[in-house]
Amino acid sequence: MIIKENNFKELYKKEVVPQMMKEFSFKNIYQVPKIEKVVINSGIGKLMNNAKNNPDILKKAQQLIALITGQMPTIIKAKKSIAGFKLREGMPVGLKVTLRGKKMEDFIFRFINLTLPRIRDFWGISLKNIDQNGNLNYGIREINVFPEVSKEIIPFSLGLEISFVVNRKNREQAIRLFQLLGFPLERKEK
Repeated sequence: MIIKENNFKELYKKEVVPQMMKEFSFKNIYQVPKIEKVVINSGIGKLMNNAKNNPDILKKAQQLIALITGQMPTIIKAKKSIAGFKLREGMPVGLKVTLRGKKMEDFIFRFINLTLPRIRDFWGISLKNIDQNGNLNYGIREINVFPEVSKEIIPFSLGLEISFVVNRKNREQAIRLFQLLGFPLERKEK
């Protein structure tokens, strides 16, 4: 189901909730699972090692993720030094954004309708990406699949890990929720 405009809340209330209540025989609408938040992570440890702690690369990576999510990411720093990885305590190793509310709804809409169709050889999200708690985790190797980012402004390669966190700890209900919301999931597990 492709949504023509971003009416995520309306879709959830008018179509998803009644359908899930009927299928799983819920007695209360608050028993229906919903997406609580979207967490977006990006590891930048290798970028920082290659750039010799160049602060411009960190700022550029922050700006790219902020452009995609609409929110400035927080910098995750290393908790301890690891010599084998050329890592020192306090070095930036990642960027993280947690989206809730309207920004989350907008991101989900753009992810389903604009980003996923741009991924080369995309045949649907594997059901293996949904864990036992019902959270969907999806990795993107190149940030340039997002329509907000053009290939000319990316001086380096950056990947993302996106987690859609559901408030109920039931995998089957979460799979059905993602299907009803329009996520292109594969039909069966392999």
